[in-house]
Amino acid sequence: MKNRNRKQLIYSILYVFALTSCDQFLEVTPKDSLSTSEQVIVDRASVESAIRGLYNALGDAGYYGTSFQSIGYLNGDNIQWTGSQSQVQEFINHRVNADNATISAAWNAIYRTINRANNIIASLPQIEDAQLTQALRDQYLGEALAIRGLAYFDLARTWGGVPIVTVPTLEAGDNISIPRSTTAQTYNQAITDLSAAEPLLPETTDRYRVTKKTVWALKSRFALYQQNFVEAELQSSKLISDTRYRLLKPFNTFFTSNARGTDESIFEIFYNGTTEVNNHRNQWQPQQNGGTRQWAPNSALVALLNDPTKGGTRSTLIARDNQNRWYGNLYYRTPGSDPSYIIRFAELYLIRAEARAQLDKLPEAISDLNAVRDRAGLQPLTGLVTKEDILLAIENERRLEFAMEPHRWFDLVRTGRADDVLNVTESFRLVMPIPADQLLVDEVLEQTPGY
Repeated sequence: MKNRNRKQLIYSILYVFALTSCDQFLEVTPKDSLSTSEQVIVDRASVESAIRGLYNALGDAGYYGTSFQSIGYLNGDNIQWTGSQSQVQEFINHRVNADNATISAAWNAIYRTINRANNIIASLPQIEDAQLTQALRDQYLGEALAIRGLAYFDLARTWGGVPIVTVPTLEAGDNISIPRSTTAQTYNQAITDLSAAEPLLPETTDRYRVTKKTVWALKSRFALYQQNFVEAELQSSKLISDTRYRLLKPFNTFFTSNARGTDESIFEIFYNGTTEVNNHRNQWQPQQNGGTRQWAPNSALVALLNDPTKGGTRSTLIARDNQNRWYGNLYYRTPGSDPSYIIRFAELYLIRAEARAQLDKLPEAISDLNAVRDRAGLQPLTGLVTKEDILLAIENERRLEFAMEPHRWFDLVRTGRADDVLNVTESFRLVMPIPADQLLVDEVLEQTPGY
Protein backbone atom coordinates (compact mmCIF):
# COMPACT_ATOMS: atom_id res chain seq x y z
CA MET A 1 0.00 0.00 0.00
CA LYS A 2 2.87 2.39 0.77
CA ASN A 3 4.38 1.89 -2.70
CA ARG A 4 1.01 2.46 -4.29
CA ASN A 5 0.57 5.67 -2.36
CA ARG A 6 3.99 6.87 -3.37
CA LYS A 7 3.18 6.35 -7.02
CA GLN A 8 0.04 8.38 -6.56
CA LEU A 9 2.11 11.20 -5.06
CA ILE A 10 4.39 11.32 -8.08
CA TYR A 11 1.51 11.54 -10.48
CA SER A 12 -0.11 14.20 -8.34
CA ILE A 13 3.05 16.27 -8.53
CA LEU A 14 3.13 15.81 -12.28
CA TYR A 15 -0.45 17.08 -12.31
CA VAL A 16 -1.66 14.87 -15.10
CA PHE A 17 -5.36 14.36 -15.55
CA ALA A 18 -5.66 11.38 -17.88
CA LEU A 19 -7.56 8.82 -15.83
CA THR A 20 -7.66 5.20 -16.96
CA SER A 21 -9.95 2.33 -16.04
CA CYS A 22 -7.53 1.39 -13.29
CA ASP A 23 -8.83 2.85 -10.05
CA GLN A 24 -5.47 3.04 -8.32
CA PHE A 25 -3.25 5.25 -10.46
CA LEU A 26 -3.11 8.23 -12.78
CA GLU A 27 -1.37 7.46 -16.05
CA VAL A 28 1.38 9.80 -17.21
CA THR A 29 0.89 10.99 -20.80
CA PRO A 30 4.18 12.03 -22.45
CA LYS A 31 2.59 14.73 -24.62
CA ASP A 32 1.27 16.52 -21.56
CA SER A 33 3.87 16.12 -18.88
CA LEU A 34 7.20 16.07 -20.74
CA SER A 35 8.20 14.06 -17.68
CA THR A 36 8.29 10.35 -18.35
CA SER A 37 10.93 7.67 -18.34
CA GLU A 38 11.56 8.44 -22.04
CA GLN A 39 14.14 11.04 -23.03
CA VAL A 40 11.99 13.67 -24.71
CA ILE A 41 14.46 16.60 -24.77
CA VAL A 42 17.14 15.62 -27.27
CA ASP A 43 17.75 18.57 -29.60
CA ARG A 44 17.06 22.27 -30.14
CA ALA A 45 13.51 21.69 -31.32
CA SER A 46 12.53 19.55 -28.34
CA VAL A 47 14.12 21.88 -25.79
CA GLU A 48 12.26 24.81 -27.33
CA SER A 49 9.07 22.77 -27.07
CA ALA A 50 9.89 22.09 -23.43
CA ILE A 51 10.42 25.80 -22.80
CA ARG A 52 6.98 26.51 -24.24
CA GLY A 53 5.61 23.82 -21.96
CA LEU A 54 7.31 25.49 -19.00
CA TYR A 55 5.61 28.82 -19.69
CA ASN A 56 2.32 27.02 -20.20
CA ALA A 57 2.72 25.44 -16.77
CA LEU A 58 3.38 28.87 -15.25
CA GLY A 59 0.13 30.12 -16.76
CA ASP A 60 -1.85 26.99 -15.84
CA ALA A 61 -5.27 27.39 -14.23
CA GLY A 62 -3.82 26.09 -10.98
CA TYR A 63 -0.94 28.56 -10.96
CA TYR A 64 -1.01 32.10 -12.41
CA GLY A 65 -4.08 31.22 -14.44
CA THR A 66 -6.43 31.27 -11.45
CA SER A 67 -5.93 29.22 -8.26
CA PHE A 68 -2.62 30.53 -6.92
CA GLN A 69 -3.56 34.14 -7.63
CA SER A 70 -6.89 33.70 -5.88
CA ILE A 71 -5.08 32.73 -2.66
CA GLY A 72 -3.49 36.19 -2.71
CA TYR A 73 -6.65 38.23 -3.09
CA LEU A 74 -9.38 36.07 -1.54
CA ASN A 75 -7.37 35.98 1.70
CA GLY A 76 -7.19 39.77 1.78
CA ASP A 77 -9.84 42.38 2.51
CA ASN A 78 -10.80 43.55 -0.99
CA ILE A 79 -12.86 40.69 -2.38
CA GLN A 80 -16.11 39.00 -1.42
CA TRP A 81 -17.33 35.56 -2.45
CA THR A 82 -20.82 35.56 -3.92
CA GLY A 83 -21.10 31.83 -4.64
CA SER A 84 -22.10 28.90 -2.48
CA GLN A 85 -18.94 26.79 -2.22
CA SER A 86 -17.84 26.82 1.39
CA GLN A 87 -14.23 26.07 0.46
CA VAL A 88 -13.83 29.45 -1.22
CA GLN A 89 -15.39 31.19 1.78
CA GLU A 90 -12.64 29.65 3.89
CA PHE A 91 -10.20 32.19 2.46
CA ILE A 92 -12.51 35.09 3.22
CA ASN A 93 -12.94 33.83 6.79
CA HIS A 94 -9.22 33.02 7.21
CA ARG A 95 -10.12 29.46 8.15
CA VAL A 96 -8.59 27.47 5.30
CA ASN A 97 -8.67 23.71 5.77
CA ALA A 98 -6.20 21.16 4.44
CA ASP A 99 -8.81 19.59 2.16
CA ASN A 100 -9.39 22.88 0.31
CA ALA A 101 -9.46 22.18 -3.43
CA THR A 102 -7.84 25.52 -4.39
CA ILE A 103 -4.88 24.82 -2.13
CA SER A 104 -4.42 21.41 -3.70
CA ALA A 105 -4.71 22.75 -7.26
CA ALA A 106 -2.13 25.47 -6.64
CA TRP A 107 0.31 23.10 -4.93
CA ASN A 108 0.14 20.58 -7.76
CA ALA A 109 0.43 23.21 -10.49
CA ILE A 110 3.48 24.84 -8.91
CA TYR A 111 5.26 21.52 -8.51
CA ARG A 112 4.45 20.60 -12.09
CA THR A 113 6.10 23.87 -13.15
CA ILE A 114 9.15 22.99 -11.05
CA ASN A 115 9.31 19.52 -12.57
CA ARG A 116 9.25 20.92 -16.10
CA ALA A 117 12.03 23.33 -15.17
CA ASN A 118 14.03 20.47 -13.61
CA ASN A 119 13.67 18.42 -16.77
CA ILE A 120 15.09 21.25 -18.89
CA ILE A 121 17.92 21.95 -16.46
CA ALA A 122 18.93 18.27 -16.36
CA SER A 123 18.60 17.67 -20.10
CA LEU A 124 20.44 20.67 -21.54
CA PRO A 125 24.00 19.45 -20.80
CA GLN A 126 23.26 16.15 -22.56
CA ILE A 127 22.06 17.65 -25.84
CA GLU A 128 24.36 17.39 -28.85
CA ASP A 129 22.92 19.62 -31.55
CA ALA A 130 24.95 22.13 -33.55
CA GLN A 131 21.88 24.35 -33.87
CA LEU A 132 21.74 24.71 -30.10
CA THR A 133 24.35 27.44 -29.70
CA GLN A 134 25.92 28.31 -26.37
CA ALA A 135 23.92 31.52 -26.27
CA LEU A 136 20.69 29.57 -26.65
CA ARG A 137 21.78 26.99 -24.07
CA ASP A 138 22.46 29.78 -21.60
CA GLN A 139 19.17 31.49 -22.31
CA TYR A 140 17.07 28.35 -21.92
CA LEU A 141 18.90 27.32 -18.77
CA GLY A 142 18.46 30.82 -17.36
CA GLU A 143 14.73 30.80 -18.11
CA ALA A 144 14.26 27.41 -16.44
CA LEU A 145 16.26 28.45 -13.36
CA ALA A 146 14.43 31.78 -13.02
CA ILE A 147 10.98 30.23 -13.33
CA ARG A 148 11.93 27.54 -10.82
CA GLY A 149 13.13 30.31 -8.50
CA LEU A 150 9.81 32.13 -8.88
CA ALA A 151 7.96 28.88 -8.14
CA TYR A 152 9.91 28.27 -4.92
CA PHE A 153 9.37 31.89 -3.91
CA ASP A 154 5.61 31.44 -4.37
CA LEU A 155 5.68 28.17 -2.42
CA ALA A 156 7.61 29.80 0.43
CA ARG A 157 5.31 32.79 0.82
CA THR A 158 2.23 30.57 0.65
CA TRP A 159 3.21 27.48 2.64
CA GLY A 160 6.48 28.35 4.34
CA GLY A 161 8.93 25.45 4.16
CA VAL A 162 8.21 22.82 1.49
CA PRO A 163 9.99 19.82 -0.06
CA ILE A 164 12.74 21.07 -2.35
CA VAL A 165 13.01 19.03 -5.54
CA THR A 166 15.78 19.93 -7.99
CA VAL A 167 15.96 16.83 -10.20
CA PRO A 168 13.29 15.61 -12.61
CA THR A 169 10.50 13.32 -11.52
CA LEU A 170 10.67 10.94 -14.45
CA GLU A 171 8.79 7.92 -13.18
CA ALA A 172 7.07 6.50 -10.12
CA GLY A 173 9.56 6.19 -7.28
CA ASP A 174 11.56 9.33 -8.09
CA ASN A 175 11.73 12.17 -5.57
CA ILE A 176 9.48 10.58 -2.98
CA SER A 177 9.61 11.06 0.78
CA ILE A 178 11.47 14.35 0.67
CA PRO A 179 10.83 16.12 3.99
CA ARG A 180 9.80 19.74 4.28
CA SER A 181 12.63 22.22 4.27
CA THR A 182 12.46 25.28 6.48
CA THR A 183 10.97 28.52 5.23
CA ALA A 184 14.45 30.03 5.12
CA GLN A 185 15.77 27.12 3.06
CA THR A 186 12.89 27.41 0.61
CA TYR A 187 13.45 31.14 0.15
CA ASN A 188 17.16 30.43 -0.23
CA GLN A 189 16.43 28.02 -3.08
CA ALA A 190 14.45 30.78 -4.79
CA ILE A 191 17.22 33.36 -4.61
CA THR A 192 19.88 30.79 -5.50
CA ASP A 193 17.99 29.98 -8.70
CA LEU A 194 17.39 33.63 -9.56
CA SER A 195 21.04 34.50 -8.99
CA ALA A 196 22.21 31.54 -11.09
CA ALA A 197 19.84 32.58 -13.89
CA GLU A 198 20.88 36.23 -14.01
CA PRO A 199 24.26 35.97 -15.80
CA LEU A 200 22.85 33.45 -18.30
CA LEU A 201 20.04 35.64 -19.60
CA PRO A 202 20.16 38.43 -22.19
CA GLU A 203 19.67 42.00 -21.01
CA THR A 204 16.73 42.55 -23.32
CA THR A 205 13.19 43.81 -22.79
CA ASP A 206 10.62 41.06 -23.24
CA ARG A 207 7.21 41.28 -21.59
CA TYR A 208 6.43 37.57 -22.04
CA ARG A 209 9.73 35.76 -21.49
CA VAL A 210 12.22 35.87 -18.67
CA THR A 211 15.28 38.06 -19.26
CA LYS A 212 17.93 39.55 -17.01
CA LYS A 213 15.55 42.47 -16.38
CA THR A 214 12.82 40.10 -15.21
CA VAL A 215 15.26 38.65 -12.72
CA TRP A 216 16.12 42.12 -11.41
CA ALA A 217 12.43 42.80 -10.84
CA LEU A 218 11.85 39.48 -9.08
CA LYS A 219 14.98 39.94 -6.96
CA SER A 220 13.72 43.35 -5.83
CA ARG A 221 10.47 41.73 -4.67
CA PHE A 222 12.39 38.93 -2.98
CA ALA A 223 14.64 41.42 -1.18
CA LEU A 224 11.60 43.29 0.14
CA TYR A 225 10.16 40.07 1.59
CA GLN A 226 13.51 39.36 3.21
CA GLN A 227 13.70 42.92 4.58
CA ASN A 228 16.94 43.47 2.70
CA PHE A 229 16.02 47.04 1.91
CA VAL A 230 19.39 48.06 0.45
CA GLU A 231 19.11 45.27 -2.13
CA ALA A 232 15.44 46.04 -2.80
CA GLU A 233 16.30 49.66 -3.59
CA LEU A 234 19.24 48.63 -5.76
CA GLN A 235 17.38 46.07 -7.87
CA SER A 236 14.24 48.13 -8.35
CA SER A 237 16.28 51.17 -9.38
CA LYS A 238 17.76 49.22 -12.29
CA LEU A 239 14.37 49.03 -13.96
CA ILE A 240 13.03 52.40 -12.86
CA SER A 241 15.95 54.03 -14.67
CA ASP A 242 15.21 52.00 -17.83
CA THR A 243 13.29 54.11 -20.36
CA ARG A 244 11.66 51.00 -21.85
CA TYR A 245 9.32 50.88 -18.86
CA ARG A 246 6.78 53.56 -17.97
CA LEU A 247 3.87 54.31 -15.67
CA LEU A 248 1.18 54.68 -18.31
CA LYS A 249 -1.58 57.28 -18.06
CA PRO A 250 -4.40 56.90 -17.44
CA PHE A 251 -4.24 53.93 -15.11
CA ASN A 252 -6.28 51.58 -17.28
CA THR A 253 -4.02 51.99 -20.32
CA PHE A 254 -2.20 48.76 -19.55
CA PHE A 255 -5.32 46.57 -19.64
CA THR A 256 -8.27 48.19 -21.47
CA SER A 257 -9.02 47.97 -25.21
CA ASN A 258 -7.40 44.53 -25.35
CA ALA A 259 -4.00 45.99 -24.49
CA ARG A 260 -1.19 43.59 -23.71
CA GLY A 261 2.58 43.77 -23.39
CA THR A 262 2.59 47.51 -22.74
CA ASP A 263 5.44 49.60 -21.31
CA GLU A 264 3.82 49.05 -17.90
CA SER A 265 4.50 45.32 -18.07
CA ILE A 266 7.68 43.69 -16.83
CA PHE A 267 6.48 40.09 -17.01
CA GLU A 268 3.02 38.86 -17.94
CA ILE A 269 1.56 35.57 -19.13
CA PHE A 270 0.28 35.47 -22.70
CA TYR A 271 -2.97 33.63 -23.47
CA ASN A 272 -4.27 33.33 -27.03
CA GLY A 273 -7.85 32.64 -25.93
CA THR A 274 -8.16 29.39 -27.85
CA THR A 275 -5.60 26.75 -26.93
CA GLU A 276 -4.35 28.92 -24.02
CA VAL A 277 -7.17 30.36 -21.92
CA ASN A 278 -7.09 32.54 -18.84
CA ASN A 279 -10.13 31.57 -16.78
CA HIS A 280 -10.02 34.63 -14.53
CA ARG A 281 -12.69 36.50 -16.48
CA ASN A 282 -15.29 33.80 -15.80
CA GLN A 283 -14.99 34.38 -12.06
CA TRP A 284 -15.04 38.19 -12.22
CA GLN A 285 -17.48 39.05 -15.00
CA PRO A 286 -21.25 39.15 -14.35
CA GLN A 287 -23.83 36.92 -15.99
CA GLN A 288 -24.69 39.58 -18.59
CA ASN A 289 -21.11 39.25 -19.87
CA GLY A 290 -21.07 35.46 -19.77
CA GLY A 291 -19.37 35.13 -16.38
CA THR A 292 -20.43 33.99 -12.93
CA ARG A 293 -19.31 37.00 -10.80
CA GLN A 294 -18.39 34.62 -8.02
CA TRP A 295 -15.57 36.96 -6.99
CA ALA A 296 -16.60 40.59 -6.56
CA PRO A 297 -15.18 43.75 -5.00
CA ASN A 298 -16.52 44.19 -1.48
CA SER A 299 -18.14 47.40 -0.29
CA ALA A 300 -14.94 48.66 1.33
CA LEU A 301 -12.96 48.34 -1.89
CA VAL A 302 -15.75 49.88 -3.95
CA ALA A 303 -15.81 52.90 -1.65
CA LEU A 304 -12.03 53.32 -1.82
CA LEU A 305 -11.78 52.98 -5.59
CA ASN A 306 -14.65 55.41 -6.14
CA ASP A 307 -13.17 57.99 -3.78
CA PRO A 308 -11.48 60.51 -6.13
CA THR A 309 -8.88 61.31 -3.46
CA LYS A 310 -7.85 57.65 -3.03
CA GLY A 311 -8.81 55.58 -6.04
CA GLY A 312 -8.45 58.21 -8.74
CA THR A 313 -8.58 56.68 -12.21
CA ARG A 314 -8.25 53.22 -10.68
CA SER A 315 -12.03 53.29 -10.36
CA THR A 316 -11.96 51.74 -13.85
CA LEU A 317 -11.05 48.45 -12.18
CA ILE A 318 -14.72 48.06 -11.28
CA ALA A 319 -18.04 48.44 -13.09
CA ARG A 320 -21.73 47.82 -12.45
CA ASP A 321 -23.86 45.19 -14.15
CA ASN A 322 -27.50 45.39 -15.22
CA GLN A 323 -28.55 44.58 -11.66
CA ASN A 324 -26.52 47.50 -10.29
CA ARG A 325 -23.98 45.13 -8.72
CA TRP A 326 -20.27 45.93 -8.75
CA TYR A 327 -17.88 43.56 -10.45
CA GLY A 328 -14.15 43.46 -11.15
CA ASN A 329 -13.13 44.45 -14.68
CA LEU A 330 -9.40 43.75 -14.88
CA TYR A 331 -10.20 40.46 -16.63
CA TYR A 332 -12.89 40.93 -19.26
CA ARG A 333 -11.90 39.50 -22.65
CA THR A 334 -13.92 36.89 -24.53
CA PRO A 335 -12.56 34.34 -24.99
CA GLY A 336 -10.17 34.36 -22.05
CA SER A 337 -7.11 36.04 -23.54
CA ASP A 338 -6.46 38.49 -20.68
CA PRO A 339 -2.83 38.48 -19.53
CA SER A 340 -1.96 37.43 -16.00
CA TYR A 341 0.37 40.06 -14.58
CA ILE A 342 3.26 38.52 -12.67
CA ILE A 343 5.02 41.82 -12.06
CA ARG A 344 4.23 45.36 -13.24
CA PHE A 345 6.32 48.51 -13.32
CA ALA A 346 4.23 50.21 -10.61
CA GLU A 347 5.33 47.53 -8.17
CA LEU A 348 8.95 48.52 -8.66
CA TYR A 349 8.17 52.10 -7.60
CA LEU A 350 6.30 50.91 -4.53
CA ILE A 351 9.02 48.41 -3.64
CA ARG A 352 11.60 51.19 -3.80
CA ALA A 353 9.35 53.55 -1.86
CA GLU A 354 9.00 51.02 0.95
CA ALA A 355 12.70 50.19 0.94
CA ARG A 356 13.65 53.86 1.04
CA ALA A 357 11.25 54.55 3.89
CA GLN A 358 12.77 51.70 5.86
CA LEU A 359 16.23 53.14 5.13
CA ASP A 360 15.07 56.56 6.44
CA LYS A 361 15.24 58.12 2.98
CA LEU A 362 11.87 59.67 3.58
CA PRO A 363 11.72 62.40 0.89
CA GLU A 364 12.82 59.89 -1.75
CA ALA A 365 10.23 57.38 -0.54
CA ILE A 366 7.47 59.98 -0.79
CA SER A 367 8.63 60.88 -4.30
CA ASP A 368 8.30 57.25 -5.47
CA LEU A 369 4.92 56.92 -3.82
CA ASN A 370 3.67 60.08 -5.47
CA ALA A 371 4.84 58.87 -8.88
CA VAL A 372 2.34 56.00 -8.62
CA ARG A 373 -0.35 58.34 -7.30
CA ASP A 374 0.25 60.78 -10.15
CA ARG A 375 -0.27 58.02 -12.68
CA ALA A 376 -3.62 57.28 -10.98
CA GLY A 377 -4.65 60.93 -11.33
CA LEU A 378 -4.15 61.75 -7.66
CA GLN A 379 -2.59 64.73 -5.95
CA PRO A 380 0.76 64.25 -4.18
CA LEU A 381 0.49 63.21 -0.57
CA THR A 382 1.64 65.89 1.83
CA GLY A 383 1.98 66.02 5.58
CA LEU A 384 3.74 62.67 5.83
CA VAL A 385 6.31 63.20 8.55
CA THR A 386 7.23 59.90 10.14
CA LYS A 387 8.44 56.64 8.68
CA GLU A 388 5.30 54.97 10.05
CA ASP A 389 3.07 57.45 8.23
CA ILE A 390 4.85 56.80 4.95
CA LEU A 391 4.80 53.01 5.31
CA LEU A 392 1.07 53.06 6.00
CA ALA A 393 0.49 55.27 2.97
CA ILE A 394 2.47 52.81 0.82
CA GLU A 395 0.45 49.92 2.21
CA ASN A 396 -2.79 51.70 1.35
CA GLU A 397 -1.52 52.54 -2.13
CA ARG A 398 -0.57 48.93 -2.80
CA ARG A 399 -4.03 47.82 -1.72
CA LEU A 400 -5.66 49.86 -4.49
CA GLU A 401 -2.96 49.63 -7.14
CA PHE A 402 -3.09 45.83 -7.02
CA ALA A 403 -6.70 45.46 -5.92
CA MET A 404 -7.32 42.43 -8.16
CA GLU A 405 -3.81 41.05 -8.28
CA PRO A 406 -2.34 38.61 -5.73
CA HIS A 407 -0.57 41.01 -3.37
CA ARG A 408 -2.80 42.13 -0.51
CA TRP A 409 -2.66 38.99 1.64
CA PHE A 410 1.07 38.49 1.14
CA ASP A 411 1.75 42.17 1.87
CA LEU A 412 -0.07 42.06 5.20
CA VAL A 413 1.62 38.81 6.20
CA ARG A 414 5.16 39.91 5.33
CA THR A 415 4.78 43.24 7.16
CA GLY A 416 3.23 41.65 10.26
CA ARG A 417 0.01 43.59 9.75
CA ALA A 418 -2.41 40.68 9.15
CA ASP A 419 -3.57 40.65 12.77
CA ASP A 420 -4.28 44.39 12.91
CA VAL A 421 -5.95 44.62 9.50
CA LEU A 422 -7.56 41.21 9.05
CA ASN A 423 -7.82 40.08 12.68
CA VAL A 424 -5.84 36.91 11.98
CA THR A 425 -4.96 36.15 15.58
CA GLU A 426 -3.79 32.55 15.06
CA SER A 427 -0.29 32.92 13.66
CA PHE A 428 -0.21 29.47 12.07
CA ARG A 429 -2.90 30.66 9.64
CA LEU A 430 -0.47 33.13 8.08
CA VAL A 431 0.64 30.25 5.87
CA MET A 432 -1.59 27.74 4.14
CA PRO A 433 -1.94 24.10 5.20
CA ILE A 434 -0.23 21.38 3.22
CA PRO A 435 -2.96 19.80 1.05
CA ALA A 436 -4.54 16.82 2.77
CA ASP A 437 -4.22 14.62 -0.31
CA GLN A 438 -0.44 15.10 -0.21
CA LEU A 439 -0.26 14.02 3.41
CA LEU A 440 -2.25 10.88 2.68
CA VAL A 441 0.22 9.67 0.08
CA ASP A 442 3.51 10.72 1.68
CA GLU A 443 4.36 9.44 5.13
CA VAL A 444 7.32 11.83 5.45
CA LEU A 445 5.50 15.06 4.64
CA GLU A 446 4.39 16.87 7.82
CA GLN A 447 1.46 19.24 8.18
CA THR A 448 2.03 22.85 9.15
CA PRO A 449 1.81 23.04 12.96
CA GLY A 450 -1.61 24.22 14.08
CA TYR A 451 -3.61 22.67 11.23
